[in-house]
Amino acid sequence: MNEKSHTIDITGMTCGCCSGRVTRALEATPGVLKAFISYEDNVGNVLTTSDVSISNLVEVVKSVGFGASA
Repeated sequence: MNEKSHTIDITGMTCGCCSGRVTRALEATPGVLKAFISYEDNVGNVLTTSDVSISNLVEVVKSVGFGASA
C-alpha cells in the first residue's frame, strides 16, 4: 500500500474541540490512515492511501463547518 501525506490549511478552529471534530471527520473518511490537526497553527497533516485526493479531504473539512484549502 502506498501512503501519501497531504497538508491542508484550515480556518475557523478556535480550540481543541474544533481540531478534534476535524480529526474525527477525516479519520472516518475511507482511505485516511491518520490525521494530525493543529488549531494553533491552522493546519492539518493527513496520511492517506494513494487513492485519496486532496480535494476530497478539503471537502470533508468544509462539511464539518470549517474553511479549508490545499
